[in-house]
Amino acid sequence: MNDIYFSVDIEADGPIPGQYSMLAFGLCVAATFDGKIFQPRDPAANTFYRELKPIFDAVDQKALAVSGLDRTSLASKGSDASHAMQEAADWIAEEAGSARPVLVGYPIVFDWMFMHWYFTHFLGESPFRSSGALDMKSMFQSKAFVTVSDAGRNDLPAELKAQRPHTHNALDDAIEQAEIFNRLFVWKGPQ
Repeated sequence: MNDIYFSVDIEADGPIPGQYSMLAFGLCVAATFDGKIFQPRDPAANTFYRELKPIFDAVDQKALAVSGLDRTSLASKGSDASHAMQEAADWIAEEAGSARPVLVGYPIVFDWMFMHWYFTHFLGESPFRSSGALDMKSMFQSKAFVTVSDAGRNDLPAELKAQRPHTHNALDDAIEQAEIFNRLFVWKGPQ
């Protein structure tokens, strides 16, 4: 089965799902891979973005400040989380067709927690199943042969960095990550 890679970024008002709310998420199609041929896509071409109504009262003000989102406004204007996750699952299924959806991020851990929790909580399952994720930070760490401490975005060599800025808008950042992913996947490591 071919893989189709979806770059994801989320914005939340705290460090963990189930206690804090995911306020926005962005997805874009980054690439496909059939085990031999890697085909990058224009990450801005096929995208999905939603801002959500908060579902929990708890708020970590530092986390909320990172996103710049207004919880009060989202409480009335944000999408219902159940509806948004169904829309996202339908969009992913349509984009994937017969390919296996794989979620990618830099790093994927934080975004995966929220996306997986929201999909399984509201829909009963995730389109990425229980393990359809690929961590870009781990990819870079192993290809660059550096420690995890030296595998952050700021440690990327110029040839891997995205041309787009990191804005803390979930869709902008998903697209930025997809640019990095498409370079990193085929990168042979430091020369």
